[in-house]
Amino acid sequence: HAQLRDLGEQQVDLGKAPRAGSKQRQVFDIRQILANWAGVDLTRINGLGLTVASKILTEIGPDLSRFPTVKHFCSWLGLCPGTKISGGKVLSSRTRQSSNRVRQALKMAAMSLYHGNSALGAYYRRLCARMDKPSANTAVAHKLARMVYFMLTRGEEFVDQGQQRYEEQQRQRSVAALKRRATNLGFVITPVVAGT
Repeated sequence: HAQLRDLGEQQVDLGKAPRAGSKQRQVFDIRQILANWAGVDLTRINGLGLTVASKILTEIGPDLSRFPTVKHFCSWLGLCPGTKISGGKVLSSRTRQSSNRVRQALKMAAMSLYHGNSALGAYYRRLCARMDKPSANTAVAHKLARMVYFMLTRGEEFVDQGQQRYEEQQRQRSVAALKRRATNLGFVITPVVAGT
C-alpha cells in the first residue's frame, strides 16, 4: 500500500467513501490508490475487478507511450487475429499462444461477463451464439484490452450502455441490413405495427 501510494500522482474522485472500518472501505481505499496511480478507475469496466486492474497496472504500468496505437498494444498482448494469408486465401486467423499475464487476466475477466446484465455481457453472449466459447472469450478480451488502452492513454471514463440499449442497437442494425438486402433484390420492406 505504501509503495502504491507513492506512485499516485493524480487525485481521482471515486465518490463518497464508505464508513471507516468496513470491508467496503478497504476495497474503496485500494480502488482509490489504483485510480490515483493510473489516472482513471479501471474497475468501472464491467468484468475488471481489483485483482485484474492491479495485475494490469503492475505488469504494464499506467504509461502506454511505448505502444503507438491500440493495435500495437493488442498485438503485444497476443489478442489480435493472425494473418496467415497465401494467394488471397486466409490460411489461419488464430491468435498466437502467449503466457502474457495481462492477456490471461483479461481473458478471465471476459469469462466473468457471461451472466452480467451489461452491454459487454450481451456482446459476449451474442458472440457465444455465433462461435465457440474460447474464440468468443478471446474476442471479448480484445475488446476489454482496447477499452483499457483508451482509458489509460486518453483518460476517458467508461460508461456502460446497458444490456437493453445494446440489444436495441443490434436490432436496428439487423433491420437496416434486411432493408438493404431487400432493396438490392427489388423489394420494399414496410414495418408492421404490433396489435394490428
